[in-house]
Parts: sequence; structure tokens; C-alpha cells
Amino acid sequence: MQQTNHTRQVERDSMVDTQIVAGGVTDPMVVAAMRRVPRHRFMPESHADDAYGDFPLSIGYGQTISQPFIVAYMTQALKLKPDEKVLEIGTGSGYQAAILAELVSKVFTIEIVEPLAVRAKKTLAELGYDNVIVRAGDGYQGWPDESPFDAIILTAAPNHLPEPLLEQLAIGGRLILPVGDYPQRLLFIRRTEEGYQETELLPVVFVPMTGEALTNPPPTKP
Repeated sequence: MQQTNHTRQVERDSMVDTQIVAGGVTDPMVVAAMRRVPRHRFMPESHADDAYGDFPLSIGYGQTISQPFIVAYMTQALKLKPDEKVLEIGTGSGYQAAILAELVSKVFTIEIVEPLAVRAKKTLAELGYDNVIVRAGDGYQGWPDESPFDAIILTAAPNHLPEPLLEQLAIGGRLILPVGDYPQRLLFIRRTEEGYQETELLPVVFVPMTGEALTNPPPTKP
């Protein structure tokens, strides 16, 4: 966790006050992280002027950076603790990974579009996030060598729950992800000693998860 570039701090504070806090995100650690991370640094230059707007933005290759509120909302839902280890599927720009890195000890993140993975890795390194490990590849199978994870977050929508990710949750671990076509459902899943508890949170719109998610058959619902 680092003290990052505070350029455009006034815009960032306005984003947090009018979009995130006003939208109901109250976790002080999440709010503080959203104030610290320079969102504009994760944008292509063509969209940097709009970095603090209340909407998703294109980052190229058919991918997007999520609306700031959704980033904060999903992060808050995970109720992260400083000593936890998190897996992110869908690195994209690296912005969500940076927010997570402000809150936990280790973030593992996978991006299927290799040029985005390379760019995100470079941006995160430039901003000093040495607790984030970026891998280019298909995230459907997760990161077995580093499992179990205390939390897993998906920023692209499969049409079913990926069984490997459920299996890589620690007991007590939490998974948040969009599922379905349109409209998608944002689901929160907690693993317990007895199995999995699923809660539907709200309707969302994310880019579809590609790769193995498109060809693997849906698993048995937890």
C-alpha cells in the first residue's frame, strides 16, 4: 500500500463524495482507497479527461474500466481485511487491482488480453504497487498454485459460476461476480463448512467473460 500520485485530487474527492459516498458506500477504508488511487493513470490518454465521471469507459480491445461506484460497491461487499489474499479475474486497466492492493496484503490478478495485462502491470509498478502480481491468461481456472483465496472478484461476466473459482475459496472466503447475459446479476457467494451461500445484490452490466468460460459447461449450482 502506497501514497500514490495526488494529481487531480480535487476531481477524485468530488467523485468520492458525489458518486461513492452519496451512493451508499460507507466503509472508511474503501472510501480512503478510492480517494488515494489516481484513476486517470489507468486510462488511455484519449479518455483520461473523463476519468472521474460517473460511467464506465473504454480501455481498448473491447474492454472497459467499471463505473467508480461499482468498483467501490464490489470492494466494500467483500469486507476485506489487511492480512488477506485476493484473486481478481479480469485485470483490465489495473484500477480495481490497485484499490484492492490498498486494502490487503497480496493481490493476484489475471487478464486474458495480453496487451492490457502488460499495460496494467506497467502502470501498477509505476505507482508502487509491489503487492500485486499480474498474469496474462484465461482466468476461468483461477490460480490454483496460490489458492485458497480469502476473496475472489470477477470484473467480466460468465454465464455461469466457474467451478474452479468456487473451489479456490478458503472456508469463510467470499466471491463477488456478475453472472449472465443481459441483464446480468451481481452475486455474492460465501463459502462455509457446509457449502456455499449465495446472495443476489443488484443488476449490472459488464463485458462478457471470454475464453474457457464460453465453452465450459455450467457446473452444479452451489
